[in-house]
Amino acid sequence: MIWLFLLSGLFLGWSLGANDASNAFGTAVGTRMVRFKVAAMVASIFVILGAVIEGAGPAKTLNELGAVNALAGSFTVALAAAVSVTVMTRSRLPVSTSQSIIGAIIGWNIFAGVSTDLNLLGKIVSTWIFSPILAAAFAFILFHVFKKTLWKLDVHMLRQDAYNRLALLVVGAFGAYSLGANNIANVMGVFDPVSPLKDINILNMAVISGQQLLFLIGALAIAVGIYTYSERVMQTVGNNLFKLTPIAALIVVLAESLVLYLFASQGLKSLLEGIGLPAIPLVPVSSSQAVIGAVVGIAIAKGGKGVNYTVLKRISIGWVITPILAGFICFVSLFIMQNVFEQKVIESKSHELSINASQFFSNR
Repeated sequence: MIWLFLLSGLFLGWSLGANDASNAFGTAVGTRMVRFKVAAMVASIFVILGAVIEGAGPAKTLNELGAVNALAGSFTVALAAAVSVTVMTRSRLPVSTSQSIIGAIIGWNIFAGVSTDLNLLGKIVSTWIFSPILAAAFAFILFHVFKKTLWKLDVHMLRQDAYNRLALLVVGAFGAYSLGANNIANVMGVFDPVSPLKDINILNMAVISGQQLLFLIGALAIAVGIYTYSERVMQTVGNNLFKLTPIAALIVVLAESLVLYLFASQGLKSLLEGIGLPAIPLVPVSSSQAVIGAVVGIAIAKGGKGVNYTVLKRISIGWVITPILAGFICFVSLFIMQNVFEQKVIESKSHELSINASQFFSNR
């Protein structure tokens, strides 16, 4: 039964791999600097590593916002997020998997009668604004650093081309790692509190926790999405969306990757707290938003020309509609799952209390 309920999360993971992998390798593949098979292999490996090694931080934040306590409820939340992404895509509006899963979780909170932590929600929403701004700032700074560095080095064109290929591969790998670390929470975070998966001991040498196993399954779904459907999206990104030089494209991917990593790294959070600085919240942020911010940062660095404010307005509308639509779809879907399909989407508190009481008396 667990695999049936995980299907919505796996579909969401496939969608994430098919679309968001383009943010890491789209320019490299579209401009034929890196072959698709190489990009897909590297992206898949590093998405899995990022998800398993550092995916716990953003997932914990999602569970604090709304801990879905029934497997059918988790299925419905993930399905609502996936459907909202599909609807927005067909409407040609920009989508954010991070925003859709947040909206769906709030929809579950409302249906379950669970209060939403408004302070935490405020922090999450602020990242939707702050992450593209931060990406723009990174891109602006990196553009000027690269410009001065390359001017001083005066590298031959052929050697520079080889360096560009290697740099796009390395930065793409970092981008894929950051995507896995930050966005695996969108795919499998809602299943974490109710997952029946147990820890696995590998030859008494290493232990894979149940959470890591869950994230590994989600990351494999992302990898399948990369291999099966991301090539077209990468070609679109590389040839149509980003009219950038290879160096500018490299800066965009690096700026986006840095933003995703900042909002996923528990080590960096602990370091900032240790030296008395405010910690960056560990939340899943949109890689697409970060890329858009980085592109705007490049445009500003070049004098502010070429920014299409009509497109930015349309993007902003999509960012507002996505979580609202996901929340509405989730609420309606939960009602249908509970009353039509008779699935338990909420574990009642009285049920939990009765279990605890029976355990108490049995122990006595």
